[in-house]
Amino acid sequence: MTYRVGLVGTGGIARAHAAACKAMGDVDLCAVCDISREALDRFGGEFGVEKRHVGLESMLKAESLDVAILCTWGVFHAEAAIAAARSGRVRAILCEKPFSSNAAEAEAMARAARESGVLLAEAFKFRHHPQHLKVDEILRSGGIGEVRAVRSTFHACCAPEQRRPEKNWRFNRAQGGGAIYDLGCYAIHHARFVFQAEPTRVFATAQQGIEVEEAASLLLEFPGSNTAQISVGFNLASSQYAEIYGSQGMVRVDAAWNNENQPVTFQVSTTNGAQESHRLPPANQFVLQLRHLLECLATGRPHRIPLEDSIGQMRVLDAVFESFRAHRPVDFVDGHGSAGALLNRDTSRHTGSKP
Repeated sequence: MTYRVGLVGTGGIARAHAAACKAMGDVDLCAVCDISREALDRFGGEFGVEKRHVGLESMLKAESLDVAILCTWGVFHAEAAIAAARSGRVRAILCEKPFSSNAAEAEAMARAARESGVLLAEAFKFRHHPQHLKVDEILRSGGIGEVRAVRSTFHACCAPEQRRPEKNWRFNRAQGGGAIYDLGCYAIHHARFVFQAEPTRVFATAQQGIEVEEAASLLLEFPGSNTAQISVGFNLASSQYAEIYGSQGMVRVDAAWNNENQPVTFQVSTTNGAQESHRLPPANQFVLQLRHLLECLATGRPHRIPLEDSIGQMRVLDAVFESFRAHRPVDFVDGHGSAGALLNRDTSRHTGSKP
């Protein structure tokens, strides 16, 4: 079977998804949409996509797709996902991170997908990389004892003159920028996955840029007083590691998030003095991510990242922004923040693509 895939948006992340589609023998990248005809023609020419639509509505009317991949700014994800799910023209939707702007949008997206019988999944590519699957196997088998703490970073150093809203969506409030939406989401999702639980308390501080936070430090408390310490930012020396500490050892993963087509190594150390270094060959996370979605679509088996997980993720991000605003911890009751109304970021709707 050949799966028909359409891309929504033509920015940088769309290029990675397009390359993944082209690398897979059973995938036909048959259509793409964007609000810019110039961008469509440039992208379509590069990747050999003949069906180019100005706007999502046009693509949904004209095409019948197995998968739509949302590659726009996060502030547009909810509108696009709901439209695609309700169109009757799409069987599955792969939504780039962040899943949405807030938990309320995430819940609406999940509701539309369930009501329409559409498979909707969040695109955290690292969850499909063999190194994270192997680390998870080690953790679940008790390889480092009871997991008690996580420490991780995602720093993407960017020159001050580039950290401006007119230069890049990452620094533009209306386009859904900021260190949390672009970088922190990885480490937060990772910590929740490691502990297989939602945090009970969130405390976060931010270093503010012109419109959005340029860096942030987070402390997430999980059941049993387990903790995750997270540092993210665009104004810090580049770093992307994750350390997981247990009662009988630790795991360190370097190049934890962005490592396409590069060999990776992670280390396991135990309290009895044993040390192991695991080296894995290059892997294309975008290919692995799409392959998993297609296998779920074909077999009906659950996706690694269920919708409830994505909703929970956005509840934590909501709490992070509330902690920024209130300058105090946010407690959770049954997975929901309880420190008052969560911050509603003033993000207007856009349909532009994520570069």
